Order: sequence, then C-alpha cells, then structure tokens
Amino acid sequence: MTFNDQGGHDDEREVALDAWRDAGIAGETVAWDAPDVDWSRFDAAVVRSVWDYVDRRAEFLAWAHEAGARTKLLNPAAVLERNTDKIYLRDLGLPIVPTHWSSSGIPTWNEYVVKPTISSGARDTIRTTDRARAVAHAEALEAAGRAPMVQPYLDMVESEGETSLIYFNRRFSHAVRRTAMLVPGMTLDDNARADLRDPAPDQFELAERVLATVPEDLLYARVDLVRLADGTPALIELELTEPYLYLHREPAAAKNLATALRELA
Repeated sequence: MTFNDQGGHDDEREVALDAWRDAGIAGETVAWDAPDVDWSRFDAAVVRSVWDYVDRRAEFLAWAHEAGARTKLLNPAAVLERNTDKIYLRDLGLPIVPTHWSSSGIPTWNEYVVKPTISSGARDTIRTTDRARAVAHAEALEAAGRAPMVQPYLDMVESEGETSLIYFNRRFSHAVRRTAMLVPGMTLDDNARADLRDPAPDQFELAERVLATVPEDLLYARVDLVRLADGTPALIELELTEPYLYLHREPAAAKNLATALRELA
C-alpha cells in the first residue's frame, strides 16, 4: 500500500502507518506527483495530505484518474473530482449553511464569510461585517476565474463549535468538537487540537443522509456540521479528499482506519 502525500508535515502519517503494520499491511509514503512511479505495483493508494491540490487541481485530478486506473485509489478519483470543488454542496438537496454562489445579489447579513469554492484550510477566505468588502472579495475571486461562495457568519460556531463525525468504510469511528477556523488568532494547529464529542441523534441522522449521496467506496469521510440559529443541524462540508482525521484523539481511530483499508483494498 502507499500512503500518498506531499511529504510535508503530517502528524497523522506515522500513527496511520504504525496501525497498518499492526494489521499486517505494508505501507510507504509516496508523493502523488513523484515522477516515474509505477502505481500498479501497489494494491492500493491512500490519498491523504495532498494540500497542494488547490493550486494544481487539474493536474491532481488527471493524476488521480490515471493512478485509479492502475491501482485501487482511496478515495476514488470520481469522489476527489466532485469533492475538491465545494459547488457540490449546492446540489446535495440537504441542509447546508445558507450560501450565495456569486458576487451579484448578495443578501444582507450581519456578518459575512466569503471564500472560493476550490480552497482548503481557509485559504483566500475572509470574515467581515462590511458588505462592500464582502462583495469586493467575491468580485475579485470571479475576476480571477474562481467561483465564490458567500455565507452568513454563524456565531454559534464559537459557542457550540463545529461537530466533525469521522467514518471509515462508512462506519462511525469518532467525533470531535472543533473551534471555527475564522475566530481571531486561530491557526491550523489550533484547529487540530479538538476534543472528543458525542454527536446528537439529529447530527448522526444528517451525517448518514450526507454519506448516502456518495455511491463510491469511501475509505474515510469527515462530515462537518454546525447548528443554524433555529437549532437545525446543517452541513458545512463533506471532507473526502484530505481531511484531518483526529487519529490522536480516539485510541481506536487508527486501528479503525487500518481495518477499513483491509476491507476495501
């Protein structure tokens, strides 16, 4: 098996590989864009910390389809293609954070979040109470050939936090409470320091409905939820490409991932 990433800092890599070895799975780390890799020599390739795909999405997806034709790619190329553009949220037909998908006709809200539909780690994302700034940022994204998404900022992500439910081969493994990335002073490292949480029944129900929209195999899935002002759970994002899985938070998590890999590979 290959653990596919870019070779940068990924504090989940070794715990995952250790769990694979304990499960009798031989694995190694290979960058997705490494030259002259014979992907057919692997039983499976697990896509993980491919954080550079945002700037090279077309190249990354071309690689995914080619590698997927030579080995079992997890998650599959078709999943990666849909999931790397957040426009998929518009077509789910499930509760999501209210979203406006262009720079024109933006609703009036107390506070705005504006981001490109192709992004990760809050890159090129702003939070502002200034409607003119929100419009200008959305227009700038469009001028650069990037589709914007404009949402109201939800205060409850600071009080209740985001709930992330992690699944391996569609089985629930664990959930965490995450602090919203757009809180002043927050960093990606802070976001990784989440706490275990027991999801409520309505959050489990929505997460299962979200996963049911994906027909392909899913080695891993992270369903990020928040509650709207009326208490209704809503999907922030379905992470199927390179989510942080909080393997250090739940003692059984890495083993759960290894079990799922044995089942799917």
